Amino acid sequence: MALRMWASSTANALKLSSSVSKSHLSPPFSISRCFSSVLEGLKYANSHEWVKHEGSVATIGISDHAQGHLGEVVFVELPEEKSSVSKEKSFGAVESVKATSEIISPISGEVIEVNTKLTDSPGLINSSPYEDGWMIKVKPSSPAELESLMDPKAYTKFCEEEDAAH
Repeated sequence: MALRMWASSTANALKLSSSVSKSHLSPPFSISRCFSSVLEGLKYANSHEWVKHEGSVATIGISDHAQGHLGEVVFVELPEEKSSVSKEKSFGAVESVKATSEIISPISGEVIEVNTKLTDSPGLINSSPYEDGWMIKVKPSSPAELESLMDPKAYTKFCEEEDAAH
């Protein structure tokens, strides 16, 4: 997601997301810096989306860092099942009280499932960005694209540097 609107560190501190609960999407370890969580076992794009690749399915959502900068999410636009997404192309949008931001696909593939819970409860992106707030599940057309994404350590450093520049 091309997030270019950044909150002050004080506002970010007030927008702390709820703690990540244990579920099938949560790896056992996380890195927590600057009031946001970065989970082990996920890959991250510089546009602040995450990918969890399991077998032939990749689950995609936006990072805790991204939702923290967005603020309260009030609307989500997602693609239809069986549509295709392309790496580095928009597949939807997230509207918050602060801004509307495009969601950029970190990989290419066919959408096999859409999180319909987000239609009625877009705030799940804030309260549970890595679990209940996932957006789409994709059958990757080019699994090698995953290799170009950042691991948790690199993403944490990326976020720290980006925040320092703003």
